[in-house]
Amino acid sequence: MTTTQRTPITPVTPGTAANSAVPTARERAGRTRAPARARFTPRTRKAILLLHVISSMTWLGLDVGLLALSITGSLSDDPVTLRAAYLSMNMLGDTVLIPASLLALVTGVLLGVGTKWGLVRYTWVLTKLVLTVVTAALTVVALRASLNEAAAGVLAARPSAGDAADGLLFAPVVSLTCYTFMTVLSIYKPWGRIRRGRRAAGA
Repeated sequence: MTTTQRTPITPVTPGTAANSAVPTARERAGRTRAPARARFTPRTRKAILLLHVISSMTWLGLDVGLLALSITGSLSDDPVTLRAAYLSMNMLGDTVLIPASLLALVTGVLLGVGTKWGLVRYTWVLTKLVLTVVTAALTVVALRASLNEAAAGVLAARPSAGDAADGLLFAPVVSLTCYTFMTVLSIYKPWGRIRRGRRAAGA
């Protein structure tokens, strides 16, 4: 009688070649994730970050200087001091303030787009973006007009900054408050992800 020899069945364990074609749970989860966003190289990111820090600190320093000049002009009755204060403010606005504010805005957007933080993924980043856009727009539109008006007033026969003096005192205070708050956000990074970002990450 011929006996049939049975081939022993080898149990298949996870990680062996026999079940390599079956995707694991981790592999299946990885396939459902969105493709990684393009990021800056470390050297490019550091260069943009350096420009952002320099332009932001320049903007902050200019606001301190404008506030000091505005207080000097509003408290002084000396025509020479009044003229020097408001003409200096106008010069700073023409040559440094607007370029610094726009550069801070552009580099901030680039850092959001090209790094893991994004622009609308985290509440603190979105808050900083909104505040930067608002303060930059007010600097270009409202503050610039007030600086021109004050400069024209002190160049008149009887120097006076006129109604623009109140705006020039108010604008640096608002800008400094916003920038101090944005600095706190950059350091502490509160509030976490925006809800839409959390759903997208868990998809």
